[in-house]
Amino acid sequence: MFIRSTTALAALFLLSAAPLAQAADKPTDPQIAHIAYTAGVLDVEAAKQALEKSKNKEVVDFARDMVRDHEAVNKQALDLVKKLKLTPEDNATSKALTEAAAEERAKLAKLDGAAFDKAYVANEVAYHKQVNGALKTLLIPSAENAELKSLLETGLKLFQGHEQHAEHVAGKLK
Repeated sequence: MFIRSTTALAALFLLSAAPLAQAADKPTDPQIAHIAYTAGVLDVEAAKQALEKSKNKEVVDFARDMVRDHEAVNKQALDLVKKLKLTPEDNATSKALTEAAAEERAKLAKLDGAAFDKAYVANEVAYHKQVNGALKTLLIPSAENAELKSLLETGLKLFQGHEQHAEHVAGKLK
């Protein structure tokens, strides 16, 4: 089951970036800000679901880290957009990410115990892989503002650590 969720999320993220890439050669800074912020909010929501449902210490600790880190990066992002007087712009990618996350939370809500833990962590691995890939190949190269680009690069380093941590936790759950 988690392979299906992982594959579906990976495919959705790649497909959701396609309309944005077709609409313009690259996303604008306001669109990038919205995508990055949305991705962080969605991971916090997923982590909060895990905190409510999981009894596994490793999963709970991981989820707490996700809440702490993504809320901190999103605070930095909000502070930066205020400083730059930049208004984040909703877009097809942000909407697709939000819809996919809602569907995934609904699927996870039906699971309990080890099945929930495995599916949540597998989704976190896939989500971080896709977000990190989008940061590297689309968002960072497209960002025009140096401070926004720097924040995205800092986020990428942190989120690469999240991906490795999620893979480690997933390995322990097998």
